[in-house]
Amino acid sequence: MLLRISGAATLSLLISASATAAPTRCEEVLKKIGKELADVHCFESTDLTTNGAQTTPANNSIPTLPAFAFTPVTDRGVIAPSAGKRPPITKVVPGVQIDARIASDPTGQARFLLRLPNDWNGRLVVAGSSGTRSEFNGDFAWSDFVVQKGYAYASQNKGTLNFQLTTAADPLGCRLNPSTPVYVNFYDNGPGQAFTRWAEYMVKAGELAQEGVKSAYGKPAKYTYAVGTSNGGYQVRRALETAPKLFDGGVDWEGTDVSEEAPNILTDLPAAVLNWPDYSSTLDPASTAAKNILAAGFAPDIVLPAIPAGFTSRSLWGNYSNSFWEVTECQWQKRLDPGYDTYVSGMGNYNYTQRRSFSEVGGNMADFATTGDLKAPLITLAGTMDSLLPIDHHARAYARKVEAARADDDHGKAKEDEKKRPYRLYEVQNGNHIETYQDGFPQLELIMPHAQKAFELLVDQVENKVALPPSQCIPRSGAISGTPAQPGHCTQLFVP
Repeated sequence: MLLRISGAATLSLLISASATAAPTRCEEVLKKIGKELADVHCFESTDLTTNGAQTTPANNSIPTLPAFAFTPVTDRGVIAPSAGKRPPITKVVPGVQIDARIASDPTGQARFLLRLPNDWNGRLVVAGSSGTRSEFNGDFAWSDFVVQKGYAYASQNKGTLNFQLTTAADPLGCRLNPSTPVYVNFYDNGPGQAFTRWAEYMVKAGELAQEGVKSAYGKPAKYTYAVGTSNGGYQVRRALETAPKLFDGGVDWEGTDVSEEAPNILTDLPAAVLNWPDYSSTLDPASTAAKNILAAGFAPDIVLPAIPAGFTSRSLWGNYSNSFWEVTECQWQKRLDPGYDTYVSGMGNYNYTQRRSFSEVGGNMADFATTGDLKAPLITLAGTMDSLLPIDHHARAYARKVEAARADDDHGKAKEDEKKRPYRLYEVQNGNHIETYQDGFPQLELIMPHAQKAFELLVDQVENKVALPPSQCIPRSGAISGTPAQPGHCTQLFVP
């Protein structure tokens, strides 16, 4: 049965009208959380995996929103490997799915997703979302994996929709890439969309999901886990730093590290944007431009003899330049330092250290910075060839924060913290930020299989107190090991 509800008042009337009949499962769940939601879409599904016809709605399927604001089908593919490289779906998972707006959000953009399998294992997974993606972002990478194991699954969109098309005249317009006249306006650069909301809505989704689980199954989840990729990995970190009563542990896949002090995303990306044009003219790894990009923390480039089918450049850096470097810097700069004249002063000329002296960018970054003060077990996975969030400035930087937070413990409980709230960094040799890039650059390795294995290890640690394997470098074609050949960091960022 499919249930569409435009608001809490309608929900109340519907439940009252059906009081004499046996309530549907949607009605049962929404009795508890319905007042928290608006524009509810609830249905009993024959299959909650992405094999289900209704599981992931079509792009642009909310008629009140402009094109590109809501793109679930696109979103589920941006963090997962291509079809054929993802684990096969091996079982049908009947249950209930709910997706809706979060009614309390003053911007009207925050969204929530909940999947409740009939054959529930008593546990809950809450997912972050990458970039500016929707609550359906983790459908391939996380939801399919956990619902087949019986976990209830929840997700959210960080409180923001994606983007809408605009023009160069728009003060909030960001060019999609350096060679296109197409400009977009990101919703999370608009009024009321401080990046501090990212952590708030991860926690809110956890709270809503726990209430939904209790309504659906008559009891709370035994354990609740956080998972997320990229900006969603950041959400996992902040959730485990700030909401230990909600989350028992988490897996952070290539999460964004946020720091007021350099290096950070606004120190790294300008160097890449500035030096790419000179480097692209020769693709010479010995050039000054190449050395400048490396000096900004980036892993080495991979240059192929020809452009692979479906790609825009035979250079790995070139594909990052065409898809991520400039537009990501623009998105963050517009939100955190709106006084900078983006395309007049130049994206490549942005100087974060200098801007801190006469703008609010440092304080704005500090407002949502990660601390490393973990209150629950966490595993981070990151690729050594990540050319959007360089590993030493993001994954390793966060590991250093965790170490520093424990070293600064006034009560000398660092060893106890490690025992009760272990932290691990598993580096994937030749892993990069975009799984589908392996389709054109076979030297790259996938991270998703290791992230899913790390989730299983985390669950075993939390529930059975089995020690996690040490932090390590996972070799090419290798696996997480209890006795790694390379404990700690990978010695090289790229292994041919």
